[in-house]
Amino acid sequence: MVGKLQDKVAIITGASSGIGEATAIALAAEGAKVVLVARRDQLLEALAERIKANGGEALPVVADITDETQVNNLVSKANAEFGRIDIVVNNAGIALLGTIETGNPADWRRAFDINVLGVLYVTHAALPILKQQQSGHIVNISSVAGRTARAGVGVYNATKWGVNALSEALRQEVYRDNIRVTIIEPGLVDTGIDDHIIDPVSKQRIQERRKSITPLQSEDVAAAIVYAVSQPPRVNVNEILIRPTGQEN
Repeated sequence: MVGKLQDKVAIITGASSGIGEATAIALAAEGAKVVLVARRDQLLEALAERIKANGGEALPVVADITDETQVNNLVSKANAEFGRIDIVVNNAGIALLGTIETGNPADWRRAFDINVLGVLYVTHAALPILKQQQSGHIVNISSVAGRTARAGVGVYNATKWGVNALSEALRQEVYRDNIRVTIIEPGLVDTGIDDHIIDPVSKQRIQERRKSITPLQSEDVAAAIVYAVSQPPRVNVNEILIRPTGQEN
């Protein structure tokens, strides 16, 4: 049976675990050729082997998305390997929570480098190829935190609000080139992103929250991405907000 995304080429950043890993598996299951991007080479190689064992095509590329040169190289490598790029999933991200007063400016810069500049670098590198093709789909993983600000989450809020803003501006810039743009805004998801949290108060707060809510699974978010990118060319799903049933805000 031919998948919904047969022979499409998808780049997924942050593909070594969590939402990125689940998305790579889901897109490959629909026939897409997936380019797996992350810094952890062993995890990427293992994921690529799993996808290939199930009959899919996968190209692991070790790259740091905060390095513009590495990003340009990975996009060029993907295009050289498969001859086109159809889908870009800007998934790589980091959640460094904590109050602004107690925050570390070095952590703030790291958060913006990954969550905002990384999205821009990958998008900027892919756009000339998508424009030349006159087709493509850019999916940016944002968050509920990109819609509602909370004390102790300010910097993360700022990065995700930034992703939402640049996504809408991008949509207006590229729709005439038949390029679609989607933002996915998950609520609480059961991934390893909490491991990035350094502030002990914030870490305890999120751990307690997880005890009171049954979180989304990475596969739930991946399913939303598959839905968006598999719509007919006339349909541009601009935004998907997806929360656990038990999450209030």
